Amino acid sequence: MHEMAICENILGILKEQARSQNYDRVTRICLEVGPLSGVEIEALKFGFDVVTRNSLAEGAVLEIKETDAVAWCMPCGRDVPIGARYDPCPHCGSHQLQVTCGEELRIKELEVN
Repeated sequence: MHEMAICENILGILKEQARSQNYDRVTRICLEVGPLSGVEIEALKFGFDVVTRNSLAEGAVLEIKETDAVAWCMPCGRDVPIGARYDPCPHCGSHQLQVTCGEELRIKELEVN
C-alpha cells in the first residue's frame, strides 16, 4: 500500500515546516487529490491515522478535496472532463488528449498551533 509511504512523506513535510515556521501542532490538514493520482482515498485516511500517532499531527482532522479530471483535446482545442486517463473526448471522440488537471496530490491548507 503506497498510501502509507505517501502519509510518511506528508508527515515529513509537516515536521520540516514546523521547524521552519515555528509551530508545535497540526490540528487540521486539507489535501487536494485528483482522480488520476493513483491514490486510494480510504487507504490514505487509514494510513494518515496510523502514521501520525505520537506525532505533531496526532488527532488532526484530515480533509480530502477530490478534484475533477480535465484534459485538453488537441483536435477540439478545448478543455474537456474525463473519467479516466485514456477516455476519448466527449465532443469529437479523439484520443489526442493531454491531461491538465486531476493528477495532483498536494497539501492545500493547514491549521496549526
